[in-house]
Amino acid sequence: MRFHVTVLFVLLLAVAATASADKKKKTSSGQVEPIYALPEPEVLWAAPQPDSPLPVPPELRPLIRHTVNKQQGIDVSHYQGYIRWDEVARDDKVQFVYIKATESSGYVDDFYLRNLYGAKQAGIPVGVYHFFSPTASALTQLENFRTNVDPRQQDLIPVVDVEKRGRGSLSQFHGRLRAFLEGVERIYGVRPIIYTGVNFYAKYLEGKFTQYRFMVARYADEFPGLSEDVPIVLWQYSCTGSVSGIKGDVDCSVFLDRYSVADIMLNKK
Repeated sequence: MRFHVTVLFVLLLAVAATASADKKKKTSSGQVEPIYALPEPEVLWAAPQPDSPLPVPPELRPLIRHTVNKQQGIDVSHYQGYIRWDEVARDDKVQFVYIKATESSGYVDDFYLRNLYGAKQAGIPVGVYHFFSPTASALTQLENFRTNVDPRQQDLIPVVDVEKRGRGSLSQFHGRLRAFLEGVERIYGVRPIIYTGVNFYAKYLEGKFTQYRFMVARYADEFPGLSEDVPIVLWQYSCTGSVSGIKGDVDCSVFLDRYSVADIMLNKK
């Protein structure tokens, strides 16, 4: 009986030692680690990567600053009604005038010829502008402009007023505008000046027409410039100006940097 108990006790010790040995193993460094270690958690996402630099928003780019010249001028249309051009010519603020001639495909300003002849008789250098429509074809707008405007009657490089975007695609807008600008250039033999606003330029024109010169509207105490270095000849600083011989408000512009009246004159042969 005692023999059997002793044998049984020895067998139990052997089984316990074997089980203890099975639960452990030695690593190459001699340390003991559990065989039944808890599994590592699965990797649910990739390790974070360095942030890519974001493009700088246009409004945060450094602006191209400009200086103001003393020479000024105005632009008028039927909104100013009957103008006494002899009085306008005596106003020191007026060294030139731009007159609205046409708009879109079929509109001619009611006071275009009256203003044109009046300004010329008063001896003021005069030019015209066309109000560009983004929804009318460039061809029909060119026909309207060519039919009603005679370059031989002009002293100044023409201006194309661009301030409406339309509902078409941006590429269509750019295509029509470029076609019209190139058509005016063929008529006059010189690239026209583009008139637009600061915000409109930033949204729809930036980087697309850098070979043109600009007349930019910004009604504020100073004109800091645009986010890219395009030639800005004129700054329209007010739409509520006061000029002798004109009742009510009038748009007033001033030359920037080195530009003067000589830079917007047509070189007639």
